[in-house]
Amino acid sequence: MSIWWSLHLRREAASVPLARRLLIGTMETAGVDPDVSYDLSVALSEACANAVEHGGAGAPGGSAAGAGGAGGYRVTAYLDGEKCRIEVTDSGPGFPGASRGCPAPRPRAAETDEHGRGLCLIEELADHVHLGNKPGRGGGAVISFDKILKWREDAPLMTA
Repeated sequence: MSIWWSLHLRREAASVPLARRLLIGTMETAGVDPDVSYDLSVALSEACANAVEHGGAGAPGGSAAGAGGAGGYRVTAYLDGEKCRIEVTDSGPGFPGASRGCPAPRPRAAETDEHGRGLCLIEELADHVHLGNKPGRGGGAVISFDKILKWREDAPLMTA
């Protein structure tokens, strides 16, 4: 069995826990192992926080007309029985130096840096991560990541 959902969120800090709670609730209901759920929820929180901070032309929470405008972003999650894939797409400037979906290598954040650790954390928590830019004139960053799922023994949606 497959489950997928998509959210269009305003680029506001309050949207981050909403996306996280929806993901955790979906995985808990489906019977995903709590450790895997936690890892993915932290990675999702980091990706959403990145979209809130960098995902629009103005300041965070600025003119928000929904996910299609400068003030919004989209979160899509797919659970397909073997893995979970999450994609966060914003309408900001995208990743610097990226062409055709592949951003330029970025230096590792130092322990004392206040910013720059979120993408590294996503890479540590997920099995596969892709950072890129949306094609076309609208632009925007795309962060997608996936993780192989482990299931509880009593998982109602686990595929045989």
